Amino acid sequence: MPTSRRLATATAGAALLVPFLLGCGALEKAADCVRTADAIADSVADLQRAVDGAAEDPGQAAEALDRIDKNVDDIQKDTGDADVSKAVDHLDTALDNVRSAIEGDEVPDISPVVDAAGELTKVCTS
Repeated sequence: MPTSRRLATATAGAALLVPFLLGCGALEKAADCVRTADAIADSVADLQRAVDGAAEDPGQAAEALDRIDKNVDDIQKDTGDADVSKAVDHLDTALDNVRSAIEGDEVPDISPVVDAAGELTKVCTS
């Protein structure tokens, strides 16, 4: 999927630059943010596949949402950065909307999740 590849590429490229831009303490926190944002990008790709195959296995979408929620919680508790918190809030809202759609037997629009995950990746790598 092109969107998940862009997220993964941006995350990987930014991870290579982080050591040159930050000091040790900040480096560790930024690297954690990048790793978690990368895991979220992977989970978003899983969510897209699960939504596409929801008729065959509706539980996969819920599992993908749970994985994203866990990664979002990890970032939320480890950061004091206002921009990261704002991006996480946007992702939380998008995830809640997808979860509500799935629970209401509607086809969810995951584009806000993709956008919010991209925003988080951008914030973690800037």
